[in-house]
This record gives sequence, structure tokens and C-alpha cells, in this order.
Amino acid sequence: MNDQTFKDKVVVITGASGGVGRATAWEFAKQGAKVVLLARGQEQLEGVKKEVEQYGGKALCIPTDVADPNAIEAAAGQAENEFGPIDVWVNNAMNSVFAPFHKIKPEEFRRVTEVTYLGQVYGAMIALKRMMPRDKGVIIFVGSALAYRGIPLQSAYCGSKHGIQGMFDSLRTELMHQKSNVKICMVQLPAMNTTQFGWVLSKLPNKPRPMGKVYQPEVAARGIVYAAANPRRELWIGYPTYEAIIGNKIAPWYADWVLAKTAFKGQQTDEKASPDRKDNVWEPVHEDRGAHGDFGNIATNKSFTLWTGMHRTAMRIAAGALAIGLIAYLVGNKD
Repeated sequence: MNDQTFKDKVVVITGASGGVGRATAWEFAKQGAKVVLLARGQEQLEGVKKEVEQYGGKALCIPTDVADPNAIEAAAGQAENEFGPIDVWVNNAMNSVFAPFHKIKPEEFRRVTEVTYLGQVYGAMIALKRMMPRDKGVIIFVGSALAYRGIPLQSAYCGSKHGIQGMFDSLRTELMHQKSNVKICMVQLPAMNTTQFGWVLSKLPNKPRPMGKVYQPEVAARGIVYAAANPRRELWIGYPTYEAIIGNKIAPWYADWVLAKTAFKGQQTDEKASPDRKDNVWEPVHEDRGAHGDFGNIATNKSFTLWTGMHRTAMRIAAGALAIGLIAYLVGNKD
């Protein structure tokens, strides 16, 4: 991919104040993009803006709650007025509640759904309103392996990601029917070392943590930028994502058994949760915590499956050459 693919392109990122959204802003900035940063926290947005400019991009901060479609519409209008037509829209904003289903209040479940699911729905609607008349543009839906395989203690989040997957399928077929040149792609992520574990609403006795193999947000960011330049149906990042999605298709009953046995403890550290712990479900946490969580000691910054996904042509050529070589060897030995 040309390192200047997105030079002077207008890229909108929701949930841009931390984690994957923040790291994605860096990646687009490295190519000289005009990055529009949407999130609720002004302090965090200002921090990201400085980083984007340091990386060589231009930044526009617009405090926005993605649960409010009118706020997203106003943000999109401001973005186009100040930076020009939107080329890429990255639907990334999320929040969550870590708790058994029976301990989640209806209003909490609704809030997670409004941000994590409807925030992407509204973002897509508002981006398409501008992209379809121009017949160009790319919308990225940031998903998760949990869009295919729900896990305990995250019912609201998993339900939202499942909802995005279904909506994405429907929208993709509509765009294909209309022969639209607007492209959409869903990027499915594994566990990430992001700030979410420090500020999600948690009702667990111990501090929450990502489960299984953990990746740094830069890995997801590289995948998202690649998908924006090379939009395909889906891009899966990380071996655990393949394992969860494919494994659940083959033997969901086995995944049920494993998760029931391991996922309660696997999503908590050994450290007791603080009773006065802050969370960002209703209001942003008024401090800038950067892009990374507290699990850098176990997180990796590389993904072989992402690399192969980004180099499919080379992998096919190599596989073809290997097959031809093997056939030649077998034929030669037979003779």
C-alpha cells in the first residue's frame, strides 16, 4: 500500500479519544490525512489532535456522543465545511458493561446498545447520505470476534456486535444491488490492550482484563487503514479471531462449555476492583489516558494472520509455486 494513499483525504473516526480509534488516527496521520476526531471527551480529543499533527496529519476535534444522530449529523456537516468531502468513515466508538446479565440494569444495557450498535448505524447512515450522491467513499465497521461468538459477562457488548454484523450484511447487499461504488468493510478484532478496561462500567469483584491473547491497538489500526485502502467484505485480525469465528461455526456447543468454564476468571485480574472506580458509560472520564491499557506486558504488536491477510496475492503465488514444485518432485520420483 502506498504510504501516501490517504494524503489530504478526509477521514472521520468515531471513538477517537482512546484505544483503537486513537491508534487509527495516528496511522492515517502518518499518510498526511485530514482526520476528524469524534468522541465525547474534550481533554482526550485535544491530546489526539496534537499526536495527529506530530505524525504529519491535520486534525479537527468535534465532541460528539454517537448515541445522538443529530450530533453525528452536525459533526459530519462541520467536518465537510472545514475539511471537505468525507472519503473514509471509521465506525469505532463503543462502551460496555462487565457484569452477569441479571445484574445489568435496563438503562445500562440500552446505553451500551445505543453507543456500540446504534452509533455505527447512525454513522453509516450519515456517511452514506454524503457518499452515495458522489458514488464514492469507504465506511469501516469495527467489529470483533464477539460479533460471531458471544461470551459471558459482556452480553450487551456482544449483542451490539452481533447486531452490527447483521446490519452490515444487509447494507452490503443493498449497495451491491444498487451497483454503488461506496465500499464497506467490517474489521473483526481480537482482545486489545486498550483503555476500555480501565473505564468500562464493571460490576465484577476484580478488575476486568482482556481474555486470551492480547494485541496492541496499533495492530488493529494497521488493519483498519489497510481495509480503508483495500475494502473487502471482512478483515479478520489475529489468530484468536479466526479460532473464535471458525470454531463457533464448527462446534458452538464446545465453545459454550469452554467459555462457561474459563471466561469468568479469564476476564478478571487477581486485583480487587476499587469501589469508587470511574466509568464512562454516561459521561466521559475527564482525563487523558492515551491509547493503551495496563496490559502491555502481555500484549503483542504483531499479527501473522493480519500480515497474510494484507498479502493474499503473494501468499497465493507462493502456495501455487509450492504446489507446482511438489507435483514436479512427485512426478520426478515416480519416473
